[in-house]
Amino acid sequence: MSGGVEILLRRTDPEVPVPSYQHPGDAGCDLVTTEGAELAPGERAVLPTGISLALPDGYAAFVHPRSGLAARCGVSLVNAPGTVDAGYRGEIKVIVANLDPRETVRFERFDRIAQLVVQQVEKVRFREVEELPDSVRAAGGFGSTGGHAADRPARPAPADASGVTLQTAAQQKDYVAVGADRASDLRGQ
Repeated sequence: MSGGVEILLRRTDPEVPVPSYQHPGDAGCDLVTTEGAELAPGERAVLPTGISLALPDGYAAFVHPRSGLAARCGVSLVNAPGTVDAGYRGEIKVIVANLDPRETVRFERFDRIAQLVVQQVEKVRFREVEELPDSVRAAGGFGSTGGHAADRPARPAPADASGVTLQTAAQQKDYVAVGADRASDLRGQ
């Protein structure tokens, strides 16, 4: 790869392959495990990759899940993405989790378990202020821009036996009042 950033790499396992990109234009290169493991549903494990890096100052590497493992086996990373700082010199290890509710997942030595993305990162300086400037989004978050439910027709609000319309927490938006009356039903929250 010409023109790329040179990263110093040390193999902690002499047989481990050097991470590589599978296709031109890929952002992530594959990381493999040097140990086999078997994860029952809901289990997690810390798997070694057999490599350590010396990233240049101003760079970090991020360990991302592999989409194929997620789709086929329900495998993800507990702390995705994992961050490898420029000053870290230890072996890169990957915390994998089996999120499938029924099937056990088995890893063999040198199975691809994650992908590594190296990026330039900025150092920032924080300046405390009394108020932040306005923006179009403001404080909207956690689904404030819509999603799959926003594309469906609205359902009528549920009513109790006497015909009084009940509000859900999402309809109240700001808070849920908890009390002894019938509008304080918290099911589904």
